[in-house]
Amino acid sequence: HLFEWRWADIAAECERFLGPNGVGGVQISPPNEHIVLNDPWRPWWQRYQPVGYNLCSRSGNENELRDMITRCNNVGVNIYVDAIINHMCGAGGGEGTHSSCGSWFSAGRKDFPSIPFTHLDFNDHKCRTGSGNIENYGDANQVRDCRLVGLLDLALEKDYVRGKVADFMNKLIDMGVAGFRVDACKHMWPGDLSAIYGRLHNLNTKWFNGASRPFIFQEVIDLGGEPITSREYSHLGRVTEFKYGAKLGGIFRKWNGEKLSYTKNWGEGWGFMPNGDALVFVDNHDNQRGHGAGGASIVSFWDSKLHKMAVSYMLAHPYGVTRVMSSFRWNRQIVNGKDQNDWMGPPSHGDGSTKSVPINADQTCGDGWVCEHRWHQIKNMIIFRNVVNGQPHSNWWDNKSNQVAFGRGNRGFIVFNNDDWNLDVTLNTGMPGGTYCDVISGQKEGRANS
Repeated sequence: HLFEWRWADIAAECERFLGPNGVGGVQISPPNEHIVLNDPWRPWWQRYQPVGYNLCSRSGNENELRDMITRCNNVGVNIYVDAIINHMCGAGGGEGTHSSCGSWFSAGRKDFPSIPFTHLDFNDHKCRTGSGNIENYGDANQVRDCRLVGLLDLALEKDYVRGKVADFMNKLIDMGVAGFRVDACKHMWPGDLSAIYGRLHNLNTKWFNGASRPFIFQEVIDLGGEPITSREYSHLGRVTEFKYGAKLGGIFRKWNGEKLSYTKNWGEGWGFMPNGDALVFVDNHDNQRGHGAGGASIVSFWDSKLHKMAVSYMLAHPYGVTRVMSSFRWNRQIVNGKDQNDWMGPPSHGDGSTKSVPINADQTCGDGWVCEHRWHQIKNMIIFRNVVNGQPHSNWWDNKSNQVAFGRGNRGFIVFNNDDWNLDVTLNTGMPGGTYCDVISGQKEGRANS
C-alpha cells in the first residue's frame, strides 16, 4: 500500500523496484476528486471525502493515473484502487471550489453537480438517529443508514446512485486496474454492494485473461462484539481481517502473557475468518495512527524491529492474501495516549502539493517517506513468499516461549527469536541438504550471499 504516493512515483517504483522483486500489486490512495481542507492543513483523510468522480487528486491527474496503470501492468504489477463509495464529503464541508479538480459543490445542500448527485441521492430519510450520525454500533440499521462521522451517506439502494458508482469503477477497470479496496463496507448493505459489483466490467484484456473479474477486498472492521460481521461480506469478495494485526502485535509485544509459541495454529485456529476470505496486514493507514481498529497493540514502522519481525512472520505464513504497508513519517505528538497530529498529510511543499519520493544511494527513501517495502528484510521476505507459494506450513518448532521456527514444505524455512536470550538449537528444516542463504541478515548478490 503506497499510501499517499503520487502516480508518477508509483509508476517509477513499479519499474525500478516492485516488478523486479515480485510484488504482485499496489493499493493506491483514492484517485477521485476530493475536498481540499485548510483546517487542519491538507489532512490525509481529505482524500476519504469525495466531492466528485473526476480522476484528479492530490496524487495527480487522469493522464498521470493512466500512465501509471499502464506502466505498472507492463511490468506485472497490478493496481488496486481504494474506492470511496459509501459517502461524499462531510456535512460541514461548505460550498465552493475547494476541491482537487476545482469542481463546485455544496455540502450543505448535498449538491455535487460534477456527478451529479443531489439531495435526493442521500440516506437522510432512512436514518433514525437524532443527530443523523451513527450513534450506536449495536444497531445494524443505523450503521448502514446514518452518517459515518458526519460524512454524507449515499442512498446505494437507488438504481441511479448504483449506476454512477459503477460508472466510476468501470472507468478505472477499463483503464486497466485489477480491482478495488472498498472503503467502509460495514456501513453499506451487502445487497447494495452485490448489485454494484454485478455491474462491473471484466478486466481489460490487454493485460488480463478473457473473462477475469476484478479482485475485491472489502474494509470491514470486525473485532467481535457487534451485530455486523465480516461473514456477511465474504461471498462478495475478500474481507480485511483486522483481528490479525491486533493479535500479532500483542504477541510480538508480549502483552498479557501472549507468546509466539502459541501461534502454531495461527489463522483460523485463532478465530480468524476462513483462509480463502482473508486479506491480512500487520498495520494499515488508519490503525498505525490510532484510527480504525486494533488499538495500541498495532506494530508499525515506529517500532521498526518488531515491525520487521511481524511482517516477516506474516509473509512466511500461508494464511491470507498479504498487504505490506508503506508509510510516511509525521510529527507524532502523544498527549494522554492520543496523537494530536494523527491528521497530518504526506510530506508536502508549502503550497500543499505532495512531495516526490527520492531514492537514496542505499535504496531507502528520503523526505519523510518510510518505504517499509524497501527495507531489505521485508523485500527479501516478499521474494521468500513467492518462492514458497503453495507449500504447506511444516516442521514447526518452539521453545514454549518466544522462539519458534517453521518451514514451507521443502522450499523455505524461517526462525524467530523474540526472547531475551540466544537461540542455539539444531532443527529439522525439511529442506534438501546444503548451505542456504540467510535472507534476513543479508541477500543474494550474484551467485554469492552477502
